[in-house]
Amino acid sequence: MKAVRSVLEYLQGMGVKHVFGIPAGSVNGFFNELYDMPEITPVVTKHEGAAGYMAASYAKYSNQLSVCIGSSGPGGTNLVTGAANAMREHLPVLFLTGAVPVSTMGLNASQELDADPVFKSVTKYSVTVTDSKDLLAEIVKAVEIAISGVPGPVHVAMPIDIQHSPVGEVKIPAPIKRESMTPDLEAIKKAAKEMAERKSGYIFAGQGARNSTEALIELAELLGWPIMVSPQAKGIIRHDHPLFAGIFGFAGSESASTLMNEGDANTLLVVGSSLGETATNNYNANMAQDRFLVQLDFDASVFNRKYEVDVPVLGDIQLSLVFLIEELKALGLTAKPLKPLELAEKEEELEEYSTKNVLLKLQEYLPASTRYTIDIGEFMAYVIHHMKVLDEGTFDINVHFGAMGSGLSAAIGSKFAEPERPTVAITGDGCFFMHGMEILTAKEYNLPILFVVMNNARLGMVYHGHALQFKRVHASFEQEPIDISAMAKAMNIPSYRVDGMGDLNPEILENLMNMNGPAVLEVALVDNNTPPMGDRVKFLSSFGK
Repeated sequence: MKAVRSVLEYLQGMGVKHVFGIPAGSVNGFFNELYDMPEITPVVTKHEGAAGYMAASYAKYSNQLSVCIGSSGPGGTNLVTGAANAMREHLPVLFLTGAVPVSTMGLNASQELDADPVFKSVTKYSVTVTDSKDLLAEIVKAVEIAISGVPGPVHVAMPIDIQHSPVGEVKIPAPIKRESMTPDLEAIKKAAKEMAERKSGYIFAGQGARNSTEALIELAELLGWPIMVSPQAKGIIRHDHPLFAGIFGFAGSESASTLMNEGDANTLLVVGSSLGETATNNYNANMAQDRFLVQLDFDASVFNRKYEVDVPVLGDIQLSLVFLIEELKALGLTAKPLKPLELAEKEEELEEYSTKNVLLKLQEYLPASTRYTIDIGEFMAYVIHHMKVLDEGTFDINVHFGAMGSGLSAAIGSKFAEPERPTVAITGDGCFFMHGMEILTAKEYNLPILFVVMNNARLGMVYHGHALQFKRVHASFEQEPIDISAMAKAMNIPSYRVDGMGDLNPEILENLMNMNGPAVLEVALVDNNTPPMGDRVKFLSSFGK
């Protein structure tokens, strides 16, 4: 048995069904073995960076290990951004790169790169294997690190000769399962006692709570406390829940901002948020001002980073929530009839041809269960601020790391993980010109994804941000308009171009959503309204004085 075959048999045992990436000479041993392993499908992308985003999205929505592969040298460096993206989202992705033969290392071989140190800062573990007998053991070690504790990406570099080397008959290790992180009962008891005695409070949930919605809602209803979520966590709570107060953070809602800044609650329960810049509206001091702070997380490093935490509770968030609920019930708390929050909502004017109105119309016409994978750009602020959460798990917004093109690719990873869920990628022309050719990947694998491209012929977020901060905009931020729907047609992908609100109708969208593969909806729109991202601009402006 070749060393690389043992790796693939182990990954198959781990439940791996897809490998995202691009074949090359330095990983040909790996791909050659896939001929005889139909259980694992290679998803050949157009760029390794996009493959990394797909693998991360697949890990998120399949709740299992994901695998991504690239060549030595440039293939490896193209994967680094995807690894950093997965690291910020705590996603278990095994990044594999080829490497030059061991005997030629340091001799300026073709596509040579010492990838191990390059990946170290964006993964939990990175190693180059130089002995074939160690390859499987290092893969097993890397996988265990990826899924244990705080999940995250890992990297293993496999030299060409190591992949092909025979290792005899190998016993394939049993699949590894993640062990639960049980929270400390004393910390739970202390948190429950303080929360019960203080009575008033807010719950602020981040992306770490994305698989714990039911318990989060049960806790909120038991306490009667409003729930706010970070932009990254948009989608975990339906907008019509009586206790949902909106999004706090980048492009958040006025209702949440008013509560957090002016509300009289004396307790803040943080669930699964690292309290970073975009989640806290630029580290807003009012969040914890004169409030008792309880924080639940599985990552000990998030405690006391920026805000002093009175009771940190380390453990899996689902378990911590369940334990906290039981402890509060033991203290005599019972759920009371819910009184909906009194939130001032503005009447939406839907006639103007604007980014906001286009997005609201799209949501009106599309199924409530549609998952929207949101790219990075001007439109993202409108999505966060205006689009409603009609069903759980329907928004994927990685504003935390903010990689342009990640939303396009996330749609593909999400669709592989959950084929039955309607999926729409909302992107801009800037992101499209980075990773838009991945619509061909969706076509080649018959994935019915609608790619909505907001085409304003400029880098919209940069344009507006610069104008607000410096009162002027460089001419290079704009570009010659390109007909993206025509580009799609040239690739034999169904497309439709929107030039006004009247062009949007349910029949068009239904047709585009029910293809045997992807479709493109181009929205040609130069929107000169100011996006709802003022606090971000204020933060950046503080450095230009």
